[in-house]
Parts: sequence; C-alpha cells; structure tokens
Amino acid sequence: MPIIKSAFSPTLPFKNGHFNTMYRPLFTKDICSYTRKRITTWDADFIDLDFSFVGSKTLVLLIHGLEGSSKSRYIASTSNHLNNKGLDTVCFNLRSCSGEDNLLLSTYHSGKTEDVAFVIAHLLENYNYDNIVLVGFSLGGNLTLKYLGEYQEKLSSKIKGGVAISVPVDITSAEQEMDKIKNKLYVEIFFKTLKNKILEKAHKFPEYPLNKDKLFKATKFKHLEKLYTVPVFGFESPEDYWKKASSKPYLLKIDRPTLLVNAKDDTFLSSACYPTKAALQSKNFYLEITDYGGHCGFIQSFKPQENTWLEKRISSFISEKIQIPLY
Repeated sequence: MPIIKSAFSPTLPFKNGHFNTMYRPLFTKDICSYTRKRITTWDADFIDLDFSFVGSKTLVLLIHGLEGSSKSRYIASTSNHLNNKGLDTVCFNLRSCSGEDNLLLSTYHSGKTEDVAFVIAHLLENYNYDNIVLVGFSLGGNLTLKYLGEYQEKLSSKIKGGVAISVPVDITSAEQEMDKIKNKLYVEIFFKTLKNKILEKAHKFPEYPLNKDKLFKATKFKHLEKLYTVPVFGFESPEDYWKKASSKPYLLKIDRPTLLVNAKDDTFLSSACYPTKAALQSKNFYLEITDYGGHCGFIQSFKPQENTWLEKRISSFISEKIQIPLY
C-alpha cells in the first residue's frame, strides 16, 4: 500500500496555495547551464534536448509542464540539485517550447507519449547510461505516468522508474476545475502564449482552417481544444481528448517504482486527481499528498536555503525506492 505520509510543512504565507504557486516563477532565480542537442524526429520535425552532464551513469529525463521549457524555474532547480547529487539530467523541451517554433502544424498535448518514447529510444541508442529515470511536472508529469503505464510491456530494463509532480491525472475533471473563477488569472497567463502559437501556426499553414474570431474570444481550454487540439491531432471532441490523454487509467500498469506528489491546495486539480485507490492497489505506484504546496510550488519559506524540499523529495525517492546511489 504505497501511500506516503508527507512531511512537507511550510511557513504561514506559503500555506496559501496561490501564493506558493506564484512564488516560484516570480521570485526564485534558478538557472541551469545546458548543452543543447537537436534531434530529428520520425515525422521530419525536431526536438531540442538540453543536457547537464556531470559524468554519471544515470540520466534523469525532465519533462516540463504546459508552455514551460528547460528555463522553467522548477526544471532548472531540479536539474541543479540532481547534478549536485551526481546525476546527469536532460530536459525534453516539448515541440514548440524550446524557444523556436517546430516545423509541423502539430506541437504537443497532455497525452502525446509517442514523443516521450521517441526521445527515450534516442537516449538509449546514442548514450551509454545504465539507468534512466523520468521526472515530470504537471502536463509533463501526466506524460511521465502515462508513458510508464502505456509502454510498460515495451520498456527497456534501463528505465528504472519515475517521479511526477502536480499532475492532473484525470484531465476531464481537472478541466472543469480550471474553468472556475479561482483559476482565471492562470488561464489568462497560459492563453497569452497559446493563442499566439495557434495564430502563428495558422499563418504558416494556410490549409489549417482557424476561426480567428473564436480564438480571440476563447476563455476556456475547451475552446482552444476545439479550435486546435481536436482537429490537428485527430480527436473526436475535447471530451475524447481528455479521456484518451489522461494518465489515470494507466497507473495500475506501472511496474517500476514511481511517485506522484500532489498538494491538497493545488487549485488546478480536482478530487479525482488524487488516486489513492490506485496507490493502495499497486506495489509500484506511490502517492504522496501534501497539505500545502500549490501547483509546482512546494516552497517552504522566504529563505532560499530552505526551499529545496521538492528537489530533495525527488532525489530521496530516486535513492531510496528506485535505489540509485547518490553523492
């Protein structure tokens, strides 16, 4: 019964979920020096991988969230921490998220695990690592969990496990949560880049029948999914996309140590995104539900030296459950 009792206990202002969510991107200053490798995909596109090497035999694949990148504070801080623990890292910049638009009309979505599988196959073929661990945040966490379950029968023995943070494992109900007024500001922030990217795609691909008036008026993720995700990726409807992209149905298929950390005060998540039943039934899927932490926050105080709880939680799981030695 792998449900883990959490020890995360922040100071008072960080017990507010919104405060914790916004503090990391606005006030932390984590940066990481990467070596970029561009790989060509099977469909004549490219993916940019940002490596941080320390000479390890273990590589941690980091997957960012919606409209994030290797520059996201939670990615940079995790990469730096894991490097200090003696592990190599590589950030998988999802298509269109590396600072340069990808070549195709299609970019990425919450369930596009074929890209994860392609990247891992490339790493296995071109790099000599004994161990690979996946660590994903939010949308990237959904990809991590879905990949480990969906591809379970095909996984290399070098894939040792994973960690997922702040994950909407049930996208249908999480989308309903995002529609609430409490998340209006976050949606507006996401939409600034998402709408611009869709407009850019429509300009580059005139055959894509974008209704620009509807795009400008869109206020919900469902609106963008109707305009872009559904027609471009071939889903029947937003509801079809949510169902097929969610990682929750794959959790019981995971056969190697994998941790999900979700905070109770994560305003992005619905009650269905805390899969206690799956954790109770699984020998390999671990669930840790913190009282506080917000969405990809988990900041404890205003003191920078005290704000590595999340990074330490990731490395301790890699060490203790996945059993990969650290410095």
